[in-house]
Amino acid sequence: MFYETARSDHGLPHDPFKSLVVPRPIGWISTISEDGVVNLAPYSFFNAVSADPPYVMFSSAGRKDTITNAEATGAFVCSMATHALREAMNETSAPVPSEVDEFALAGLTPLPSRLVAPPRVAESPIALECRYHQTIELPCAREAASGYAMVIGEVVGVHIDDAVIREGRVDLARIRPLARLGYLDYTMVDDIFAMPRPE
Repeated sequence: MFYETARSDHGLPHDPFKSLVVPRPIGWISTISEDGVVNLAPYSFFNAVSADPPYVMFSSAGRKDTITNAEATGAFVCSMATHALREAMNETSAPVPSEVDEFALAGLTPLPSRLVAPPRVAESPIALECRYHQTIELPCAREAASGYAMVIGEVVGVHIDDAVIREGRVDLARIRPLARLGYLDYTMVDDIFAMPRPE
């Protein structure tokens, strides 16, 4: 089949696009408002975009609290969502008022960061402390809908639980990172193979 994205004439009951760029890591982004309210939300439009220096990005439909807070305070933290934390991660995706602390809502423990104000998720084995770099506004195809905003942050500090380091490497099979597929589907990393690059 072929369809034009502008026309969305695929004839399927659901738009397949989000099932075509998969699996997508989940950026579990914590921020803090100018009033001191902590926010925690998962974003499946998330990834690393460079390594030296390291930058990550997340993208949101509409300007949610996460973006507002990151821009206002200049920081955010990305904790890794894992299979063990899947239910808590899902809880933090609930559309709640700005004054609700999603850490408390999901029964998670906030841990202070070293270099930025927002806390990290204590239960997560990996956390990236980020300084806000810029927001890129992406236009929306439909006039009635809000556009997407992509936030880029420089990773200035990295937390790794010593228990997940094996022989000098992060043991991802032990961590079982969670990733988003399309629709309501998720997957986890637990089957890993190496493939050397050609010389």
